[in-house]
Amino acid sequence: METAFLANLLLVVDTGSMAEAARRVGVTPAAIAQQVSALERELGVALFVRSGRTVTPTEAGHRVIERARGLVAEFAELKAHALEGEAAGELRIGTITTALLSLLPDVLANFSRAFPRAKLLIRAGTSLELYDTLQRGDLDAAICLHPPFALPKAYDWHLLREEPLVVLAPARLAAADPHELLRREPFIRYDRTLGGGKQADQYLRAARIVPRELFELNALMAIAMMVDRGLGVSLVPDIVSPMTSALSIARLALPVPTEPRRFGVVWQRASPRARLIKGLLQCADEVVAANAGDAPG
Repeated sequence: METAFLANLLLVVDTGSMAEAARRVGVTPAAIAQQVSALERELGVALFVRSGRTVTPTEAGHRVIERARGLVAEFAELKAHALEGEAAGELRIGTITTALLSLLPDVLANFSRAFPRAKLLIRAGTSLELYDTLQRGDLDAAICLHPPFALPKAYDWHLLREEPLVVLAPARLAAADPHELLRREPFIRYDRTLGGGKQADQYLRAARIVPRELFELNALMAIAMMVDRGLGVSLVPDIVSPMTSALSIARLALPVPTEPRRFGVVWQRASPRARLIKGLLQCADEVVAANAGDAPG
């Protein structure tokens, strides 16, 4: 009996439909239906009653589901135990673009030296996209912003960096008042559909600042380059990146303290790649510590 079939069976139960279960694991609904049928043939009982697009467990199905949860959990623990001494295999990492263009290259360089037999698969996306992908089991760990909700107990979180809002301005304006710059200079806005952009917008409203908006875009590195070219100023999370270190820009602290943007690593506690994830965290902490001196005082 395939444990993956049992895991997908539980996903059908938890989502209420084969179509949604199929979407989460990246296969067709027909493939999920075939797996359920295979389990029914092997067990000799009907597991679901189908009604349109929804499915309801039969009495026998409820008994199987109850045992299946324990079996799937035990198999995950067995797999993790089998790999406990291994520093090899594939580690699937999701990351937000900011991390990909800032600390992640150095983290991966350190990780590759520490775990030369490990294969890395990197996928970029927004924080919510990465969290959904992690839930589906398509990622082992995600470097992202802390979700705006409480994490389930099955997941763990490791903070890497806190980034308060700062005003980015051309270096020649480093001595200027941050609020005056936001009112006076052309404003390059960080995308309001993103967490940092929403926070910047809330700050501007609270401070009663109506900026002279020039652009709105979702790329922090591009914003920093535009500020370097003298196109305007911006209000963004305080990132540290090799790509911005050579730019002639100033990062000005705000007169009113803000809640920092927090990003770190989230993963499932029972992950069979626990040793590789722990190694990734150690490498990330080393890079963050080395970059701490780059932050403004």
